[in-house]
Amino acid sequence: MSQTNQPNDASRRKFLQTGALAAGSFFIVPRHVLGKGFIAPSDKLNIASVGFGGKGASDLNNSFNNGANNVVALCDVDWGLQRVKENFTKFPNAKRYKDFREMLDKEGKTIDAVTVSTADHTHAVVAMAAMQRGKHVYVQKPLTHNIHEARMLTEAARKYKVVTQMGNQGSSNPQQKEMVDWFDKGLVGNVHTVYLWTNRPVWPQGIPVPQPASETPVDLDWDLWLGPAQKVGYTPAYHPFKWRGWWNFGAGALGDIGCHIMDVPFRVLGLGYPTQVESSIGSVFLKDWTPEYIPEGCPPSSHVELQFPQSSKNKSAVKMVWLDGGLRPFRPEMLPAGEPFPENGENGVFLIGDKGMIACGMYGDNPKLYTKSGDKREAAPKPKAGTAGTVSLAENGHQVFWTEACKAGFNSKEHKALTSSFDFAGPLTESVLMGNLAIRSYTLRTPKADGKGFNYPGRKQLTWDGKNMKITNFDEANQFVSRDYRDGWKLV
Repeated sequence: MSQTNQPNDASRRKFLQTGALAAGSFFIVPRHVLGKGFIAPSDKLNIASVGFGGKGASDLNNSFNNGANNVVALCDVDWGLQRVKENFTKFPNAKRYKDFREMLDKEGKTIDAVTVSTADHTHAVVAMAAMQRGKHVYVQKPLTHNIHEARMLTEAARKYKVVTQMGNQGSSNPQQKEMVDWFDKGLVGNVHTVYLWTNRPVWPQGIPVPQPASETPVDLDWDLWLGPAQKVGYTPAYHPFKWRGWWNFGAGALGDIGCHIMDVPFRVLGLGYPTQVESSIGSVFLKDWTPEYIPEGCPPSSHVELQFPQSSKNKSAVKMVWLDGGLRPFRPEMLPAGEPFPENGENGVFLIGDKGMIACGMYGDNPKLYTKSGDKREAAPKPKAGTAGTVSLAENGHQVFWTEACKAGFNSKEHKALTSSFDFAGPLTESVLMGNLAIRSYTLRTPKADGKGFNYPGRKQLTWDGKNMKITNFDEANQFVSRDYRDGWKLV
């Protein structure tokens, strides 16, 4: 829909939220006059996308939902990426930008909602700028780069009364509801131990800091890509995709997969903030007897343990064990002989209770229940990708449910039915990032008094005050709760 045909922003938003025309907006031809299956222009959400050269391409296209909504603006700092070019071609009438701030300033009256699928370090600044302008937002996982940003976005969603969703699409997987039902019926009892594991990282990680390239690609605005991060030179070892392994931009294996598989115990058990966290990490040796010290980068593997108090649903404290880098837990007693690990051991979840256990794969896929009495249950297969009515089932309909909630408005039943609005996704992300706080504390070192070797004061069990976002027994760890933004960037 062209900008000249748009009603003013307030009236259009009111229409999208209430289903009735506001005073001063243009005349709408009734749907039955237009024909069966035709969607009136006023029923379409006007979407802008920030970062659509990677995962953002599916976020954009699933939200577009085969023409159920409009794509009015496209923003990416690298116009040379293949998926960027493809979507410029697919949406020729969408306005094109490299700077999201310019896009929001110029197209603000046209845009209803924004998808944010940039690198982790710019999620918060883009989403906050959109929410402050009253735009609904869909933000890729992890919601933010650090704990403080996650708290700020969670509070901002309530303040600005916008509809939000994080991109952990497994949360819309109907098989997760079956796991919740098994637990609520008491089939596994109270869960005391959770194991989460992944084959990530599947990109180079635990490697020496790369040297900048001699040239930056002509289509890439590197300074905009850096955003609030510390200024460093461009290298293909950072962009595209490989930024995940560097703390300046990414959140490692936990950031990539944690919001997918930690989502399961959070939802099933009704968990809140953890109270303690401890970690250990794998070492890299390029010289005999001398482990590499690379505090700028995420480790090749990690083992993290989070402690959660009992919840209103689960009357037991929970030890949650995270393993990455190809590590996985040992075989639980209740997993019958001959039963395989989820996803051949590459990614998965075990919830172990006093009566039984639940196992599932990434995104909560293919859950199975095993009880001490020998019973076994499997969840019903989830619907295959396709369309059910007006809802595209791609990625479990996760993006489409968000767009429909945006049309219904803040606090609508559609909004309340979303599975990963920031009220849920914010605390989940904070807990995921607690693992990274422990990992980064683990690498802190100080020289020994005799000059021979180092002390590692952060290698301890850290105690967390979730309400106040503070480690209470090792103050140096609190530097990782937030980050220093580069001059010219802020989050307020």
